[in-house]
Amino acid sequence: MASLKAALVCSTRLLKTPRQKSHVVYVTRTLVLPGPPLFRRPEGRFLTFGRLSSSTAARGEKGEESLFKWLLLLIPVTAFGLGTWQMRRRQWKMQLINDLRRLVTAEPIPLPLDPNELKGLEYRRVKVRGQFDHARELYVLPRSPVDPEKEAREAGTLSSSGETGANVITPFHCTDLGITILVNRGYVPKQKVRPETRMKGQVEGEVEVVGVVRLTENRKPFVPNNDVARNRWHYRDLEAMGAAAAGAEPIFIDADFGSTTPGGPIGGQTRVTLRNEHMQYMVTWFGLCAATSYMWYAKFIKKIV
Repeated sequence: MASLKAALVCSTRLLKTPRQKSHVVYVTRTLVLPGPPLFRRPEGRFLTFGRLSSSTAARGEKGEESLFKWLLLLIPVTAFGLGTWQMRRRQWKMQLINDLRRLVTAEPIPLPLDPNELKGLEYRRVKVRGQFDHARELYVLPRSPVDPEKEAREAGTLSSSGETGANVITPFHCTDLGITILVNRGYVPKQKVRPETRMKGQVEGEVEVVGVVRLTENRKPFVPNNDVARNRWHYRDLEAMGAAAAGAEPIFIDADFGSTTPGGPIGGQTRVTLRNEHMQYMVTWFGLCAATSYMWYAKFIKKIV
């Protein structure tokens, strides 16, 4: 019995000791070991994740800024290209004007009858001999008088003399060719359109006429249709005009200034100075190129340097 009691006391001591130790270990694990994983590690991970997000956003913003920079550079590059194109267009236009001036001042040649040959002779000076048929005049209107010197001075500008009238188109029977053609005798003011108001200028008999070959033209936008019944023409439709002038051939020449007679139409009504505004366009585009190039430099290059 005494031995049994001693055994129970010993076992009780043994049982209490592990409980106390396990309790201490449990408290140590609770207070010391779990602490760092619960707080330190998640905190460290959060900071690392934040750094990655900030760097990704920075790279995205940098890429967008780089794309925007090169897109803006397209503005001065495009303006420079357009300015260069206008410079070449101006050279081409000046050459065309010089060619036209040479044609209208060249020595006149006999009028050819081949229609295909005539198509390549617009603005070429020709000469014919025959007689006018004043009873079948046609009137192209409204028209303003052409001054060749003024046209050359004011090339490329919008200008108007303020005076309006008509160009008198008269059938001309060519005695040497045996055909009837149309001759633009020149300009008359609106108060002189009717033939009876300028009888002194109605040339009679056989004469020689020197003029410039003109071809038929299509109606331009906003130009009225020709009024055949009222004999009011707004553009050169040679087929219709020839039919209205008792079957004249669709051949048309502008009589030169030397054909002018006192009291009659003023010859030389051929506009050979084409509109030339390319210099203004060049200044505009090259100026835009220079301005936008400086702005791009100041925005993206100067701040780096």
